[in-house]
Amino acid sequence: MLKQFYFSIDLSYQEFLPYYQGQIHSIVATTKQGVRVQFPAVHLRKYVTSNGIQGYFCLNTENNKFLSLIKLA
Repeated sequence: MLKQFYFSIDLSYQEFLPYYQGQIHSIVATTKQGVRVQFPAVHLRKYVTSNGIQGYFCLNTENNKFLSLIKLA
């Protein structure tokens, strides 16, 4: 079953650094509906700027498996 989860992330560059370096492997985020989702941090690397990661994202899964992560805003 395909599911979509919407959440915001606001991490400074320093806060995200351990994830980027692979010291921490998973991100746990809470959706606007209060559902906690966990996914590999590597999928956020393309969204890192000198300010870190800020934005509103959509996580797409199927049968609890990662499909995609899209930055919406």
